[in-house]
Amino acid sequence: MRKEREPYACGLDAAVDVVGGKWKPMILWALYAGRTLRFGELRRHIPGVSEKMLIQQLRELESDGIVHREVYREVPPKVEYSLTDLGQSLNTALLPLGLWGDQHMEQIVAGKANGSADSSYGTNNGTGKGSGTGTDETDMANRAQNAA
Repeated sequence: MRKEREPYACGLDAAVDVVGGKWKPMILWALYAGRTLRFGELRRHIPGVSEKMLIQQLRELESDGIVHREVYREVPPKVEYSLTDLGQSLNTALLPLGLWGDQHMEQIVAGKANGSADSSYGTNNGTGKGSGTGTDETDMANRAQNAA
């Protein structure tokens, strides 16, 4: 969530501001299709998130109008989270990105594993070129051939 109130450069800038970070897309995904979850249920759907981080991310999504928080005045207190219409439309926009990730997950994982072994990729040796062996485009083409 943006601290300063500057105008966005473009629609992507605004969208990334709302959904940016590691946990917000996972929260949106857990609340898909009109699903309503209590805090504990939501946390179980998002492995690895701390309680503090989940609370913070939910508050930001709520202030952006993406998530609705319903508090039931009972003992013990009950709080449920669901997506607003704006949140549902954002989830719809994220669907192709999730499908892309599913289709290319193996390639992404392999690339990450190879990237840690090849530390020269993306470095600048002072020549203004990625690895110093040619243009960045040539380097990328060579790496793609080597990976295949």
